[in-house]
This record gives sequence, structure tokens and C-alpha cells, in this order.
Amino acid sequence: MKNIPIPLLSILLVVTFFTSCTLFKKSGGKKYHVMLTNPSAIERADELIVLSREMVEAQTGALGKKYISVSTENNQPVVVQFDDLNKDGRWDEAVFLYKFEPGQQVNLVVSPTLHQPGKAVVRAHVRMRRKNADHSFGALLDSVTVPRNTLPTDFTKQKLPLYLTEGPAWENDKVAFRIYMDNRNTKDIYGKRTQAMMMDTVGVIPANSYHNLADWGMDILAVGKSLGAGSLALSVPMVAGKDTLVRLGGANVEQTTFEKIADGPLRAIFKMHYKNWLVVPGFAHVNVTEEICIWGGKYFYESKVLVENAPLGTKLVTGIVNLKSKKAVDFTTGESKGVYTYDEQSENKDKLGMAVVVKDKDFISFGKAPGGSSDVMNTYTLQMPVSSLPVSFRFFAAWEMSDLLFTREENFKRYLEYEGLKFGSAIRIVWR
Repeated sequence: MKNIPIPLLSILLVVTFFTSCTLFKKSGGKKYHVMLTNPSAIERADELIVLSREMVEAQTGALGKKYISVSTENNQPVVVQFDDLNKDGRWDEAVFLYKFEPGQQVNLVVSPTLHQPGKAVVRAHVRMRRKNADHSFGALLDSVTVPRNTLPTDFTKQKLPLYLTEGPAWENDKVAFRIYMDNRNTKDIYGKRTQAMMMDTVGVIPANSYHNLADWGMDILAVGKSLGAGSLALSVPMVAGKDTLVRLGGANVEQTTFEKIADGPLRAIFKMHYKNWLVVPGFAHVNVTEEICIWGGKYFYESKVLVENAPLGTKLVTGIVNLKSKKAVDFTTGESKGVYTYDEQSENKDKLGMAVVVKDKDFISFGKAPGGSSDVMNTYTLQMPVSSLPVSFRFFAAWEMSDLLFTREENFKRYLEYEGLKFGSAIRIVWR
């Protein structure tokens, strides 16, 4: 190999240097710092951190098609999920899970990058699958609409429903839930004994009934005519000043639509759209949108509900089935309020704790569904306001076979108190 003259070598080195700088700049070489602070005196494991695109671009400039990487000051990478919430082809939120010690401040490094991070362990999932002609179930669906008064599956005539587990299911590495996407419109719980995602396979083979205890877990809740695991209703003012509790769903909802928004690996989001609900004869039709989110490490899902065109004085209601519970306990923790049950109330005849928790600003009252021929029965209720803004609640399901922590009521109550504190006291985010 011939020796390169010194002047030419210098030129090559300069060109190489500037080319490397340019490539580094294009790939997001500049680094930014964000400080996260836990304002509470408790540990916060698997805390969901959301960085909106607007927030990131305000600090880093327009990103275009770029993503971001996040790492600790010791160069340990943080797994980040990018969610395109409005389906315009660009991510709107970058999210990750992080553990904080009490009162801890964490400095993280954020860098624009051209490449979306690779695969990660899946800790949250949402799915909707339709039955094929050969009785297998098809691929995951992004959206599904069912017409007015869709009836439940008659299992005496067919072994499998039209949609796997009769509607959408969502899960994380702790617990799973489903909605009966028919005129019942009730939420149900699957207790899990595994961290693996199971809802793509549970219910596929009729002989493997999810009502029987398996290695992965089982369907652990009987719901009847209750609000089950956080289903929705409206308390509507009627003639003579008496309110009537009306379940969301049934023949009076013109159209129900499932819409998948984000599907893991860290969090899953979907929306349920209820169009033209005739709540009260003679009043305008009501529209309801419920956005449900679940992320890794938690025994709850979070719901955000927007009610439009409701009669004046209407209140939003959710609740917990009380077919097998002896009492409900309400509590206040930090800036949150909640109600829980704890009893041998699982279908496995063992301990199950359930709870609904809201922030103070979204709370009106606790109560109990009326008996008799009411549209909603056997339910401990929680009422929230109806306005032009969504209201939020979290529904908890803690089964003792998921975690031995929940074999004792005092442990479940302490868990709820800690989670209530976190709900009302967000992690503080400051860019530096």
C-alpha cells in the first residue's frame, strides 16, 4: 500500500471529521436534560412518565420524523414507547416506566434520533379479534362497530362468540379485563398468575374454559346486572326530583365502536364510542366516549370519560359488583377518594379486592344501586360530575393468587392508599 502524502492525509482527516459531525448531527447528536421529581414520601415503582411531542419540541426544536432516546446519566438506556394518538403518522407522546425512591430527583438525558427503539418486553396489550368462517380467530383489529341492541352469544347454540371473549380485552403483566360488547356492556376481570400476555389465546379453544383455574389464571368475577368492574351509567334527574340510574348500553344506544389507539409494549390505550344514546325519552341523544389505558406493573386500568348532551344535573356513575361482598369501605388518601370491597368474592372462592379511586375534583358521592327492577343492581357506586371535560377514575382488581400480598385486607388497603397518593400527586417534569 502506498503512503499518502501528509497534505492529502490532512484534507482527508478534515473531510472525515466534518462528515462524522454531520452524520452525528443528523442522527440526533445533541443531548438535553430533563429532571423528574417524586413529590411524595413513598416509593413509586413503574411510574408512567409521559413526554408530549409539544413538550419535547419546545426544548429540542422541530423533530419531523425523528424519535428520541432516553438514558440515565450513567448511560443506561430507558425503554420508550411512541404513541400516535391522532393517527397522523407522527408520534404524539413518548412514554416510559420508571422507579422512584421517596422524594427522589432523577436527571435523564434526552437525545433526538432517527431510529425508533427496538423490541422490548411486552407489559401491556389490547386486542379485538373476530371469528373466521372456519371458527378460528383473525388478526388484531384496529376498530369494530356493532349495531343497536347486539345480543349476547347463545352458547347453547354455538361454542364460540363472534368476537373473542365477546369483546375487547386489555391486560398488563398483573391483571386483565374485558368488555361484553353487546347490550350488556359490562366490564369483567381475568385474574392472572403469569406476567405473559394471554388475551390473544384465552377463549380460543372452547374446551379450555376460562371459568376454570389454569396455570395462567381464570375469569374471576360474576357480574350479573351490576356495573361489574367499573362499567358506566348515568344518574339522570327525572320528574318529581327523583334521579334514575340508567346503564350505558342496550337497545337505546344506536351504535357502539371499539377503536384501538396504542398497543404496548409499555402501555395500551383504546376508546369506546357510544353514539346517539337515548337516555331519557324526549331529551336529546347523548354521546359517550370512554378512553381506557393500562400500563405495566399496576393492578388497575385508568378510564377517562366524556359525556356530551346529557340532561342538566346528570351525574356519571361507575361502581363495583357486590354480589359476594359483605361491605364497602370508602377512604380518602392525599387528593384522592375511593371505595373498595375485599372478600372471598372471586369465582375461585378466594380473596379478591376491588376498588374505584378518583381525584377529589372528580368526586361527588358514594352510594349503592337500588334493588327491585332497577336497570343497575348489586353495585356499590361512585358518582362523578358531567361537564365539558372528561373525568377520570381508576379501577383496581387485586386477586390473592396474583400476589400473596393480597391475602390480607390491610395490605390491599395500604396498596390503595399509596396508589391514591400517587394519583393525586404527579411526578414533576422540568427541562434543564
